[in-house]
Amino acid sequence: MADYSQDNVGSCPQTKVPDSRSKTDAIRVLFVEDDELYREALADELSGHGFAVEAFADAASLAVRLDGTADCDVILLDWDLPRTSGIDLLSQLRRRGIDSPVVFLTGHSLTSNEILAFQRGAIDFIDKTRGGEVLVRRLRLVVDSTRPAATDPQPDERVVCGKLLLRPAISRAYWNDADVGLTVGEYNIVYLLASNVGRYLSYRAMYDRVHYEGFIAGSGDDGYRTNVRSTIKRIRNKFRDVDLAFEEIKNSVALGYCWGNPMMLPDQGTP
Repeated sequence: MADYSQDNVGSCPQTKVPDSRSKTDAIRVLFVEDDELYREALADELSGHGFAVEAFADAASLAVRLDGTADCDVILLDWDLPRTSGIDLLSQLRRRGIDSPVVFLTGHSLTSNEILAFQRGAIDFIDKTRGGEVLVRRLRLVVDSTRPAATDPQPDERVVCGKLLLRPAISRAYWNDADVGLTVGEYNIVYLLASNVGRYLSYRAMYDRVHYEGFIAGSGDDGYRTNVRSTIKRIRNKFRDVDLAFEEIKNSVALGYCWGNPMMLPDQGTP
């Protein structure tokens, strides 16, 4: 697999900032798409809807941008990129500790690709044929679900649950004082579970927490149950990398997942 930090980088990024809003107010998008005409057209359309877009031709070009800072609200990736595919790029971003929400925009809308994207940590998967208006709405939903709210905790506020320490302001989780290395989506799941100790939470409730309320991907179990199971598996593995004896997350096939010893049944959503 090619490393996206290769020296042979692509063209310089194209930056589209809306005229009617300042860059600090706009939703900041890093967009990677190898089709130049489509990249330019979509960047213009998103800019017209109030987004600040930096567009890149390939993974290597994005790497140059991320050598400085990963300050963005969402990363929008094409699936079929040259040299380093979008799905491989997602994995490399996560290994580098870049946990910005990732959305796939693709013409390869196979269910297997969609499932793989969610297993790797993507927050949405959108077919290009849905058009710009659908993309705009879903990007806003993604950002609204992941941006800190004005009422979020102060930087020094901490939540303690046994050996678990949560720092909500920076979305970090620690177990026995060791950073578990969770992505933002994984952190949100742990925060939700730890905020409801002893209570089973439904698959749907956790799926909505990672994506946004009412989000639908695929069909049947592939729509959300498989995604939640994969996410929980990754979370457990990360905690066990820190502590082999970690067993805080309990599971019931019918009820969902629970942090700590189960005491209460779920009361929301579909199990």
